[in-house]
Amino acid sequence: MNITPTTLRQISSQDFVAFGVNDLAYIKVVDVDGSTGYAIHAADGTPLTVMPEREAAFAAVRQHELEPVSVH
Repeated sequence: MNITPTTLRQISSQDFVAFGVNDLAYIKVVDVDGSTGYAIHAADGTPLTVMPEREAAFAAVRQHELEPVSVH
């Protein structure tokens, strides 16, 4: 399937939320009791876990055959 901007405008809200859910995981910096942690979220926003180190978070995502994406 060739995904174009026009195609994206025509998908339902529910399909848009699921877009990338099987391919991506988002990683963002969070505060955990005064220390820096790295939260991993599924593409639909579902929180998955928090890791103490950025490299560990990226490795965990890749280990589950997902593509990590940083959120700033």
